[in-house]
Amino acid sequence: MPAVSKGDGMRGLAVFISDIRNCKSKEAEIKRINKELANIRSKFKGDKALDGYSKKKYVCKLLFIFLLGHDIDFGHMEAVNLLSSNKYTEKQIGYLFISVLVNSNSELIRLINNAIKNDLASRNPTFMCLALHCIANVGSREMGEAFAADIPRILVAGDSMDSVKQSAALCLLRLYKASPDLVPMGEWTARVVHLLNDQHMGVVTAAVSLITCLCKKNPDDFKTCVSLAVSRLSRIVSSASTDLQDYTYYFVPAPWLSVKLLRLLQCYPPPEDAAVKGRLVECLETVLNKAQEPPKSKKVQHSNAKNAILFETISLIIHYDSEPNLLVRACNQLGQFLQHRETNLRYLALESMCTLASSEFSHEAVKTHIDTVINALKTERDVSVRQRAADLLYAMCDRSNAKQIVSEMLRYLETADYAIREEIVLKVAILAEKYAVDYSWYVDTILNLIRIAGDYVSEEVWYRVLQIVTNRDDVQGYAAKTVFEALQAPACHENMVKVGGYILGEFGNLIAGDPRSSPPVQFSLLHSKFHLCSVATRALLLSTYIKFINLFPETKATIQGVLRAGSQLRNADVELQQRAVEYLTLSSVASTDVLATVLEEMPPFPERESSILAKLKRKKGPGAGSALDDGRRDPSSNDINGGMEPTPSTVSTPSPSADLLGLRAAPPPAAPPASAGAGNLLVDVFDGPAAQPSLGPTPEEAFLSELEPPAPESPMALLADPAPAADPGPEDIGPPIPEADELLNKFVCKNNGVLFENQLLQIGVKSEFRQNLGRMYLFYGNKTSVQFQNFSPTVVHPGDLQTQLAVQTKRVAAQVDGGAQVQQVLNIECLRDFLTPPLLSVRFRYGGAPQALTLKLPVTINKFFQPTEMAAQDFFQRWKQLSLPQQEAQKIFKANHPMDAEVTKAKLLGFGSALLDNVDPNPENFVGAGIIQTKALQVGCLLRLEPNAQAQMYRLTLRTSKEPVSRHLCELLAQQF
Repeated sequence: MPAVSKGDGMRGLAVFISDIRNCKSKEAEIKRINKELANIRSKFKGDKALDGYSKKKYVCKLLFIFLLGHDIDFGHMEAVNLLSSNKYTEKQIGYLFISVLVNSNSELIRLINNAIKNDLASRNPTFMCLALHCIANVGSREMGEAFAADIPRILVAGDSMDSVKQSAALCLLRLYKASPDLVPMGEWTARVVHLLNDQHMGVVTAAVSLITCLCKKNPDDFKTCVSLAVSRLSRIVSSASTDLQDYTYYFVPAPWLSVKLLRLLQCYPPPEDAAVKGRLVECLETVLNKAQEPPKSKKVQHSNAKNAILFETISLIIHYDSEPNLLVRACNQLGQFLQHRETNLRYLALESMCTLASSEFSHEAVKTHIDTVINALKTERDVSVRQRAADLLYAMCDRSNAKQIVSEMLRYLETADYAIREEIVLKVAILAEKYAVDYSWYVDTILNLIRIAGDYVSEEVWYRVLQIVTNRDDVQGYAAKTVFEALQAPACHENMVKVGGYILGEFGNLIAGDPRSSPPVQFSLLHSKFHLCSVATRALLLSTYIKFINLFPETKATIQGVLRAGSQLRNADVELQQRAVEYLTLSSVASTDVLATVLEEMPPFPERESSILAKLKRKKGPGAGSALDDGRRDPSSNDINGGMEPTPSTVSTPSPSADLLGLRAAPPPAAPPASAGAGNLLVDVFDGPAAQPSLGPTPEEAFLSELEPPAPESPMALLADPAPAADPGPEDIGPPIPEADELLNKFVCKNNGVLFENQLLQIGVKSEFRQNLGRMYLFYGNKTSVQFQNFSPTVVHPGDLQTQLAVQTKRVAAQVDGGAQVQQVLNIECLRDFLTPPLLSVRFRYGGAPQALTLKLPVTINKFFQPTEMAAQDFFQRWKQLSLPQQEAQKIFKANHPMDAEVTKAKLLGFGSALLDNVDPNPENFVGAGIIQTKALQVGCLLRLEPNAQAQMYRLTLRTSKEPVSRHLCELLAQQF
C-alpha cells in the first residue's frame, strides 16, 4: 500500500484489514468481504456526494479485496474520478487502482487517457511521474497510440526533471516492447543517445536500457552510442567508490549501470575508432585488474556486484574475440573461480570457459585448467556444476589430451546422474571418433562405453562403430577378437550383443583359427544370449546365423536345427518367423556359390554425416549450440573411417546470450546400399539412422572430409555444384560497408568466426582450404522474430577476379524464419594469384523494408598456402635466389597489439606458412616458408619477421617469385600485428 502521512491515514481501511486478518475461517473472511462490498456499493450509489478522502478509502478497500483474489465489478468510475484530484495521495490511489484492475479494452480508457494527458501537460513532476507509471503499467496499444509521440518529447525536453526523464525512458521502453511500430524515434534518436552524457546517473541508467532495446532493431541509427557508452563506462570504472556515493553499492560504483553499458556494447562490433577502442580496452583491463584486488567488504552484496561487472566484461571480451591478451587474462581470471567456495561462481566460470575454449586465442589457456575441471567433475555436489564441467572438458578436448579426457569421462560415467548419462555417452563417442589415435583405441572405447552405460548408448553410437569397422580392413580382426571377449562376460548388455552379432557375422572368420574362438564356440556364445534379447536383437542374430552358414559350413547342421525349431518357425512375431523360414529355405536350396554371392561381406559404407553429433544437438535443443562454437581445427587430426566421415567438432553449452546460429535439421543422407542377400536384417539396421532427420554438413560435423587435387581432365571434380549460380555484376550492388576491410582482416589468420553481425542478421564463416581448393560454409542467422523475405546472398567477382578465382555457390531458401539460420556452401578454386577478394552481396526484405549489405568474402591469397619445411641451408640458398628487388617486399611498422611470442607464432601458422626453427641466428625472430598453390602455377614464399620489443616495432620481409604477391602478402600480414 502507498505510504501516507499520519494525518491522512485511512482508519476505516486499517480496521477492515485487521478484521480480515482476524477471521478464523475462509467462510468468515468471505462473509466480512461481502458485508464490506455491500457497504461500499451503497456509499457509491447514495445521494450524498463523497469527498475525495472517502472515495480514496473505499477504492483502497476494493483494491485490497481484489488482491485477496475476489472479483471486483464496480468502483472503476470512482477510481477514474480520483485522477482529477489535486491531492497526491488521492491521485496515487486512483492510478494504482487503474494499473491493477482496469483492462486495456475497458470503456473507461478514453477517460483515463484524458486524465493522463492533463497530468503530462501539468508540468508538475510528481503528477507526470504518476501518469507515466500508469502508461507503463497498463502498456496497452491504445495508450501507445495516444502517448507514443508525447513521451519522447518529455524525455529530451531541457526543462524536464531528472525523475521525469527516468520515468519517461522506462515508459517508452515498455511501449516499445509492446508495440515497436508505435514509437517514432527518427527525429529523437540523436537526443536520446545524448542522454548517456546526462549528469544524473539514474537518467543514464534508464536511457541505457531504452537504447539497448532500440538498437536491436535499428543498430545503424544508434551506432553513435558506442563512443558515449565507452566514455561513460571509463568514468565509472576509473572512479573511486567515494566519487559516486549515491550510486555506490557496497563499495562498487554504479554496478547496475556498468553491467547495462557492457551489455549495450555487446550489440556492436569492436569500435572502429582507435582512440575509442583503446579506451575501451583500458576499461576492460581495469575491471580485470580490480578483480585481483582484495575485497573491500566481506559482505556477499559486495562480491555479487563486483562479480556481475566482471562476468559481463568477460562476455564482452568473448563477443569481440579480437584481443588475445584480454582473452587469456579472462581465462586466467575464470580459472581462479573454478575452486571458489561459492557454487554459483564455479558454475558461471565453467560456463564462460566453455565459450572461451572455442577461441583460437584462448584455447591453450583453457587447457591449463584441465586438472581442476576433472576434479570438479569428480567432487562437485551440484549436478548442474558437474554437467558444466563435462561440457568444458568436451570443449577443451584436442589431440593432445583426448585420451585423458575420454578416460575421465568414462570413469565419471559409472557414477554420473541418470539425467545426463546419455549426453555424456554421446560426447565420449564423438571425442573418441574425432581424436582416435588408432582404431583399436576407438573400438575399445566404444565397447567400454557400452559395458559401462549400455542403457544410454543410443542406436546412433553403435551404428557408427559398425560403419567404421566395416570400412577399415586393419581393425576388423581386432574388433572381432575384442567383441568376442566382451561377449564372454556373464552379464552382457543387449547393445553389446547387437555389436557382437554384426561384427562376428561379418568378420568372425578372422579369429576362427584360434581354437578358443572356433566357429562352434562363436555360435554357441551368441546363441546363449539369444533368449535373453528383444525381438529386434533376435532378428539380427538370425541374420548372423545365416552368415555363419556361409562363413563356416561346419556349423550348417547346428544352425539349421535352430532355425527349424518350432519356437522359430511358429514364432508369434511375424518378423522372426519370416526370417527363420526364409533363412532355412535359403540354406537348404541354394548352392554354395549362390549362398556365397547372396551372403557376401557387406561393402564399405559410403561417405555420410555422423549421426552421433546430430543426436547430441537434438538433445541439447535447437538453440543450444552455435555453428561457430568451435573456431579451432586440429591440423593434425585425421578423420576416422579412412577420412570419409566428416569430423565432428567441439560443441559447448553456450550461455543464454550466445549467438543465434544454432544447427538446424537438414534432409538426411541417402541410406547405404545393402548386400542383396542380407535377408533384410542389415538393411533394416542401417536404414534406421539414415532415415531419421540428421544435421546437414555443418562446421561441427560435416566439413571437408578430404580435398584432393582434381584430376587433370576434370579440374572441378571435387567441387560439388558444377553449375554456378549467376552472380550480379559489381555495378549491380552497392559498395562494401565501411568496416568491410576490418572484418576481412580478422580472417586473414583464421578460417572460422563471425564475419558480420548487426541486430537483424549474423553471418558466420567456417572454411577449409587444401592446395588450390577450398570449401566455405556461410551461416546466415535471423536474429529477429520476423521472417526474412526474398533472402538472396550472392558472390560477385569484381574486375578480373573471374579469371583468377572460381567460386561456385549453392542457392539458399528465399525465406528465413525468425530465430532460424540457413547455410550456404561455397566451393572455391584458385586459378591464379589474385589481389582482390570476392564480394558477398546479401539482400532481403525485413518487415516490408528492403535491406542490402555488401561484404568482402574472407578469401585471400594466403588461404592457398601449403606449409613447407626446409633446412637452414636450403632456406638461405632459396633466399639468395629470390634476391631481385621486385621479388622482395619489406615493411617496418609499429605494433598495434601486445608483442606476445606465442600469439605471434599462432598468427603466422594461421597465415599458412610453416615456422622453421633454428634457422635465424636471432632466436627472437620468426622464419617461415610455404608455397601458394594455384591451378596455373606455384608461387614459393619465404618470410622473416623481426620483432623489437624495446621499440615496440616489427620488420617484416617477404620474398616470392612474383612481385605483386610479395607486396600483397606483406600488406596482409603486417595488418595482423
